[in-house]
Amino acid sequence: MQNPERRRRVAQAKSTNDPFRIAGVEVAPGERCTIDIPISRLANHTSMSLAAEIFHGREPGPVLFVSAAVHGDEIIGVEIIRRIAQSSQLKRIRGTVMLIPIVNAYGFIANSRYLPDRRDLNRSFPGSATGSLASQLANTFMAEIVGPADYGIDLHSGAVHRSNLPQIRAQIVDKKTKALAAAFGAPVVLNAGLREGSLRQAASDKDCKVIVYEAGEALRFDEKAILIGIKGVFNVMRHLEMIPPSKKIKAAAAPTFSQSSHWLRATTGGVMRCFKSLGQNVAKDEKLATISDPFGENEEIIYAKSDGVIIGRVNLPIVNRGDALFHVASVFNPDATGAKIEALGEKIQDDPLFDGGSVI
Repeated sequence: MQNPERRRRVAQAKSTNDPFRIAGVEVAPGERCTIDIPISRLANHTSMSLAAEIFHGREPGPVLFVSAAVHGDEIIGVEIIRRIAQSSQLKRIRGTVMLIPIVNAYGFIANSRYLPDRRDLNRSFPGSATGSLASQLANTFMAEIVGPADYGIDLHSGAVHRSNLPQIRAQIVDKKTKALAAAFGAPVVLNAGLREGSLRQAASDKDCKVIVYEAGEALRFDEKAILIGIKGVFNVMRHLEMIPPSKKIKAAAAPTFSQSSHWLRATTGGVMRCFKSLGQNVAKDEKLATISDPFGENEEIIYAKSDGVIIGRVNLPIVNRGDALFHVASVFNPDATGAKIEALGEKIQDDPLFDGGSVI
């Protein structure tokens, strides 16, 4: 429902754009508006809603949504969106930006990946107005957010006790989607097919191009991953000509594209010692970790199956047989990719986009 006190002007220049309508609310050109889209009520009668911040430019242009916490415990995107919302960059936009920091509010307040019905929201799209709670939330998101959008950036992290290297996942066989993925500027772009029930798949059916940013770990903040995410979102906006180019900000380095990836799993239960970190390159048959019993009498070695770069790994040293340990992306030149990742991590905090820790 519209809250008039949550409206404000972000631009005063003459308008050539039409009003933007969402969930029965009209947002005037040059206006910033926070709206709460009703979803349901909790058992104690507390209202639950989908909160969205709309920045509607005075000039026409693309409609872009940026969403986070589709999985409620993947909170890194919430912080990315919070900082983006405070940036002066959005005062000069062409088109419309929709920021949805917490899609799955149920999981967010419970520190849970799932909804109360134990369903995964990212396997519930496009949803149904009469289905389960997850299905109804997915249906509302599709109707109100994806419906008017041309493009989307969905922000995710690894699961609990699993960290992801900053990366983009996208269906790069689609030229427009591949261009978005490259513009973002993450060190690695992983070609990921559309999965049934996912937001990407449902949005694709509506001709809305969506990329997924994966970085960090559930229930944790990672400052470098946050900064890379913020810069990536603005890189995409510049690519779409929604915000003007900047002479101070260097163009993003070309990412490394990977057509495939695989997980290495524990061959036995025990205590694991890792010898490789996120972003490091690996060679086929290289020793990555050892798993031993608590007395150190029996030990098994985990070897790399192929050349590649580690884009995900488990953080817990206590593992069971079959646990996923390392996520390795196959790349053409692992050494060059590893060097690129290391350089990006060192330079991101000195980027002119960030002034004293704030987004300018």
